[in-house]
Amino acid sequence: MSSATPTPTRVRRLPVVGALRLGRPSDVWFKPALSVVAAVAPPSLLLVALGRLDLAAYTMAGSLCALYGHNRPYPARAKVLAWVILGMLGGLAVALVAASLTRNAVVLVTVGALLAAVQKAVCDATRVGPPAHVILTFVSSATLFVPQTLGQVPGHLALAAAAGAWAWLVGMAPAPLRPHGPERRATAQALKAAAVYAETARGGEEGAGARSAAYAAVHAAWQTLLAAGNRPSTTRRALERLVVRAEVALAAPADADPARLRAWAGAVRGTGRVPRTGDPRHEDGVPHRDGGPHRDGVPHRDGGPHRDGGPLRERDELAGVAAERAVAPRPLWSRLSPLAPVAVRTALGCALAGYVSLALGADRPYWALVTAASLYQANVTLTWSRAVQRVVGNLVGVLLFAAITPVAQLGPLALVLCILACNFGAEALIGRNYWLGSVCVTPLALLVTELPGYQPTGELVTDRVVDTLIGALVGFTAAVAVTNRRAGRRVERALTAVDRAREHAARVAADPAATPAALEAARRGLAAAVVDLRATADAAAGEWWQRALPQERVVLAEQAAHRTLAATVRRQGLLPDPGTISTHTHTEDASP
Repeated sequence: MSSATPTPTRVRRLPVVGALRLGRPSDVWFKPALSVVAAVAPPSLLLVALGRLDLAAYTMAGSLCALYGHNRPYPARAKVLAWVILGMLGGLAVALVAASLTRNAVVLVTVGALLAAVQKAVCDATRVGPPAHVILTFVSSATLFVPQTLGQVPGHLALAAAAGAWAWLVGMAPAPLRPHGPERRATAQALKAAAVYAETARGGEEGAGARSAAYAAVHAAWQTLLAAGNRPSTTRRALERLVVRAEVALAAPADADPARLRAWAGAVRGTGRVPRTGDPRHEDGVPHRDGGPHRDGVPHRDGGPHRDGGPLRERDELAGVAAERAVAPRPLWSRLSPLAPVAVRTALGCALAGYVSLALGADRPYWALVTAASLYQANVTLTWSRAVQRVVGNLVGVLLFAAITPVAQLGPLALVLCILACNFGAEALIGRNYWLGSVCVTPLALLVTELPGYQPTGELVTDRVVDTLIGALVGFTAAVAVTNRRAGRRVERALTAVDRAREHAARVAADPAATPAALEAARRGLAAAVVDLRATADAAAGEWWQRALPQERVVLAEQAAHRTLAATVRRQGLLPDPGTISTHTHTEDASP
């Protein structure tokens, strides 16, 4: 397919107006917004009651961990939140110890830049998700410039750990009520995106954009389902079959029924039973458009078999997904090595931004450092867009800070309430566009500096504006200077590796004389190659002066690999009994 072939791009235009365009709000925008309020409020209000609001900066470090993992299934979210809290405590410990040992601003900026680089690389390698490294860098960089003694460090870390434990409980609180909520949302998004593509499949620019979005949504849905773990679940199996239906619609949009896909998406989003899609081997009695039955839950115009293999394709891919799930992820060090350019870019940009801020006499150089750290995205074009968004959001945000300062300075309780309002606003708006969320993030950061005591508003506003401009300018310059030119080549190599592993596995599976050891080696090798392809494609979203990444080829290669994995699993005798598959298809989970 010509659309799957990456096209050369000499230089991508750097957008300005487009970077500020508002998008649709997230379907679950209120979840992180309410979570962060629930995580920040109790520790902060307790400190107000104790008259120790000066310690709120440390509890807030732990509370902000509640922002992570909202797109993860709850078993995976529990682990992600735990690791985020540990990572926050590690960065905080380094920052507090450094602040205790020296007051040399240049040394502290250097430590902050190195911490930011490590946090960026680790968050990218582990694909922790938004807000990624930015919160961790904000916490560690800000505490670098808070006077400390070594004797105070354990107590401050204990406060952060206690607040982090509370944030973990807040993040996991919806699990008893909606145990499959994240998987349901991801599946619904895949079905909706497939319906949009089916409606615009006649071609043209709109159709191409819808196709790309649909492939991305299906890819994200598989990631979410794979992250749910290996424990069997009737609901999860039903969701996997719905994602396969979305894939079938992408492969044959002319035969798809957008209304049916949307109906499935609506039913999945609730707390009721997951809708049935039909037994992969038998007809389910749902009529065609012309009145006849169809076999795979996707209407056919002519009543004939689906051109992509229909039921067999579904069963094969589901078995392949199960085989892929059994493969352990790559070690962290192997995922970190391709991110060396990103780490160098972050360290260089943050350090230079902090040094320039110091040279201009700033008292809070970490603002420039954090601004630079927040810019770095998958490529230079996106980094430019983030720089524009950050500058515009911060400039509007300082005006909002000036407006609410009189209220915040009425007393400790008023200050905490303003901080909670800014936390809620930031998470509620940031899904529309980063700059809109920054309008609330900026006064939040400024209000946090007043927790130990009130400071002159004019001085805070001036410092923030200057440091924002410095961080954006110096950070973007570093992004241009240090480009990741190997990202596209890695994806091509990963695609080639999957193709070769798939061909080898297919030959072994078709060989009657293949030994069990050869079948197992072929299956594991192909599954590992698929996992590596996904990680490589996620890490490399493109760089300036390079070709566009072949996202569609990545998804198609994964689908073909899933089917080949199924053939290998079948030869090994590991494929579930057909009667078991039928039972799973028709059995529905009535629990939410």
